[in-house]
Amino acid sequence: MITFRSVRKAAFSPTVIYILRCIIGFSAGYFLMLTFPRFDLFWALLSIVLVISPEGKDSKRLSMERVKANLIGAFSGFLPIYLPLGTYYKVLAGITLAAILCRLFNLLTVARTAVVAMIIILIEKPNDGFMAPVDRFLSVLAGCLIGLLITLITAYIIKFAYKRVLMFEYKLLK
Repeated sequence: MITFRSVRKAAFSPTVIYILRCIIGFSAGYFLMLTFPRFDLFWALLSIVLVISPEGKDSKRLSMERVKANLIGAFSGFLPIYLPLGTYYKVLAGITLAAILCRLFNLLTVARTAVVAMIIILIEKPNDGFMAPVDRFLSVLAGCLIGLLITLITAYIIKFAYKRVLMFEYKLLK
């Protein structure tokens, strides 16, 4: 039998919330890509989705940790970019730096996110210009901030809506 409680639990489940956040995040990133085709905003889109957390209770904390990890990764990729080394050795230096920084900031659980961001910055394409790593860094940063904003705003809206649904359910069953 379908009850108000079962509908409420389904509507406010972590899976539904995660799907909603990903749809909003993807839509925002895709809109930016279409609006500003001159910029390489694919990395912003990817960062938005990476920052959004599927966890229910800890989504704000995990999203914040992923933003920090993305920034560590971007920094770890940006630092060795102008070293007189080949791309392979720059990536090795970036992985090492990202892991050390994640450990120092007690973020080892999200080190994989940092390494992905670092690779985004460091992997060069043959026709990339001098400013391409800076553009990718800014794109990752923008994506992180957008993903975090989506998580925080939806958390507030969901909390408000959940309380309203509980009050409605209580009045109906009273």
